[in-house]
Amino acid sequence: MTIKSNLIDLVAREIYPAEVIIEGNKITSIKRITETLNTYILPGFIDAHVHVESSMLVPSEFARIAVTHGTVGTISDPHEIANVLGVAGVDYMIDNAKQVPFHFYFGAPSCVPATNFETAGAIIDSKDIDELLSRKEIVYLAEMMNFPGVIYKDEEVLKKIASAKKHNKPIDGHAPGLVGEEMKTYFDAGITTDHECFGYIEALEKLQHGVKVLIREGSAAKNFETLIAFLKEYPDQIMFCCDDKHPDNLIESHINDHVKRALKQGHDLYNVLRAASYNVIKHYNLPIGLLQFGDNADFIEIDNLENFTILKTYINGNLVAEKGKSFITSVNAPVVNNFNCSLKHVTDFKLKNESDRIRVIECLDGQLITDELCIESYAVNGFVESNVEQDVLKIAVVNRYKDAPIAKAFIKNIGLTQGAIASCVAHDCHNIVVVGTNDDDMCKAVNLIINAKGGISLANGNEELVLELPIAGIMTNQAAEEVAEAYTKLDKRAKALGSKLRAPYMSLSFMALLVIPELKLSDKGLFNGKRFEFTDVFVK
Repeated sequence: MTIKSNLIDLVAREIYPAEVIIEGNKITSIKRITETLNTYILPGFIDAHVHVESSMLVPSEFARIAVTHGTVGTISDPHEIANVLGVAGVDYMIDNAKQVPFHFYFGAPSCVPATNFETAGAIIDSKDIDELLSRKEIVYLAEMMNFPGVIYKDEEVLKKIASAKKHNKPIDGHAPGLVGEEMKTYFDAGITTDHECFGYIEALEKLQHGVKVLIREGSAAKNFETLIAFLKEYPDQIMFCCDDKHPDNLIESHINDHVKRALKQGHDLYNVLRAASYNVIKHYNLPIGLLQFGDNADFIEIDNLENFTILKTYINGNLVAEKGKSFITSVNAPVVNNFNCSLKHVTDFKLKNESDRIRVIECLDGQLITDELCIESYAVNGFVESNVEQDVLKIAVVNRYKDAPIAKAFIKNIGLTQGAIASCVAHDCHNIVVVGTNDDDMCKAVNLIINAKGGISLANGNEELVLELPIAGIMTNQAAEEVAEAYTKLDKRAKALGSKLRAPYMSLSFMALLVIPELKLSDKGLFNGKRFEFTDVFVK
């Protein structure tokens, strides 16, 4: 196959008209020519950190959509399914990913469960980590969320880090808000990246310490505008990632959105494109092609440097997408799961009043971090209820793996004025998280998910909607377009019921993620992520 186009060489940092010859999956010749050409070819994009499961799609289906946006590979942390199924879940992702022409590079999930303060479906210990890292399919130790364990030298945590060093594989970080001496201790342990920077000063301090900072723009967490300025001063330390991408957003865009926005702001073309491919390939030592002689033929063709419309995507010399149409076919993946709780009753969601003031999770739109508020409780007949007028709603987390008491607390800024929404796409243990204006609808929304053995739902009186996710309770075999349509319907209904959040379900999914401060709720109770300990709902 011969292709003539303007070649954007990210290694030499130059553009020239070229004739590229591809034999099999390799580039066997690159020749400069003098013709005037209308299109450009460049290395394909790579998501530097993503949880494929958050798209609610299996890897093969994720790939089918991602290639239409010029993505040829991902650095994928499978800790969502690992928290449900353990090592068997990691194997499931690898096996499914192998069935399509796409470069998935998986990590060994370092924190399963993320903490000891919640119930997961499995445990991956240091022996499991060592075995995983010995495999060629596993290219790195995935995000080390247990930063206190690193700082205070937890034996099991240090064993996992030691295994990564033994196998000469990079270690990904996860240290939201960590600065000063604790930050230095954490990264000096051998951790090299962080995708959790939400503040400018925090990111600057980490960059100055030599950390590779990933600029994240996902469905819930959006840090692009805060961090993109660093691309100019620290171009070799910046990579682009989405982290979490819901199906409707994935249909619209992927890493190409980072690229377009950065170029629109006037950033250097080569710095931008290196953050989208070159820097990722070099950091993780990936065999993905960079449009050099002898490389794998992994590249994209665009119309021009202004519109940056993806015309074609090639992986291993094969055309996998053209003008928005994917040539990857859907794969029917087997259903696996771990869902063992019984249907709930309305009385399970009651919370007896113990004080006139309560601690409240303050949800921040576009961020995974939260704040802690202290607000007057709203009690009716001795029980604390949602205060819809003040937008202080009840939130609960239901253990999906066994029958156990339901953890209950309160949250502000969800915005619902009617009904309830629920999800067991709830990082990282994937128990059921629900928020609502009343106990009846909360109970209905939870039971919709229990009956489906996984999903996201909405209940408002007689209205009951559910997107069923039978694979590990977090993914489905449906086509991406069908999932996106069903998800969009739920998203619109949640907003019609009052939510002002850009992505109500994605924001909800992080309200049980204890490792991101400040206040979160696990199936075992309200948790302070700064002090790393449980705290009482009631201020006494």
